[in-house]
Amino acid sequence: MCINVCYLEKVDYQESLSIQESIWSLRVEKKIGDTLLLLEHPPVITIGRRGSRNNILVSEEFLEKMDVEVFEVSRGGDVTYHGPGQLVGYPIFDLALTDRDIKKFVYLLEEVFIRLLKDQYDVEAHRDEDKYTGVWVGNDKIVAIGIAVKKWVTMHGFAFNVNTDLEHFSWIVPCGLKDRGVTSLERLIGSTIRFEDVVDKVQTYFGKVFGRSLNILDKEELFNLLKIQTQEGMER
Repeated sequence: MCINVCYLEKVDYQESLSIQESIWSLRVEKKIGDTLLLLEHPPVITIGRRGSRNNILVSEEFLEKMDVEVFEVSRGGDVTYHGPGQLVGYPIFDLALTDRDIKKFVYLLEEVFIRLLKDQYDVEAHRDEDKYTGVWVGNDKIVAIGIAVKKWVTMHGFAFNVNTDLEHFSWIVPCGLKDRGVTSLERLIGSTIRFEDVVDKVQTYFGKVFGRSLNILDKEELFNLLKIQTQEGMER
C-alpha cells in the first residue's frame, strides 16, 4: 500500500482542519488510502485536550494585534504554536496497518525525524522515552507531536521547526513544559534551509520508516480526489 502525500503550502488552520476532516471521513469508509498533508500555517496557537489557556502567556489583545488565532482542538497534548518556517504534517492513517498500536505509530513518527536529522544534517536527535512525546535535541524540542485517534484513524500530527521564529514560542509555555526549550533546524546548523527541500526529505523518510511507497499529489489532484470520492459516496 502507498501513502498519498500532498504539500498544501501555506494554509489557514481552520481550512486545514476541514481538509483533515474530509479525508478522515473517507479514510474511515476506506474510500481513500492513508494520506499525509504537509503545510505551513500563519501564526496560530492550538490547545490540546490536556491543555490550559494558562499556558498562553500573552493577552488576548496582544494576540489580536498580531493576528494570531487560538483554537481548542481534539489532539493530545497541551499548548502548541504553529507559524511560518515550521513544517506541519497531518497524517490521516488507519492504525489497522500498525496493529492498532498508538504508541507504535507515535514511535514511527518520531523515527522519521530522528533518522532524517542524523542522515541529512548530522544532528543527533532523540526521544524522551516514557516521558514526553516528540523529538528532542538535548533538552530542546525540535518536533512536537500531538495526534487524535477516532475509529482507529488518526488526525492532527507533528510540527517540525525548520526556519521557525523561535521568539514566538515566548507567547506560550510550549507543550506545557516549563523546564524544556525549543529549537529549530536553522538554529542548529546556523543557516536558513530551503523549505521545499525539507518537505521533500520528510516525505521520503515517511516512506522509508513506514515501509510504504508514496503517491505524490499536488493540491488540485488532492481536491479532485476528495470531490470524486465524496460524490461517489452520495450517489450510492
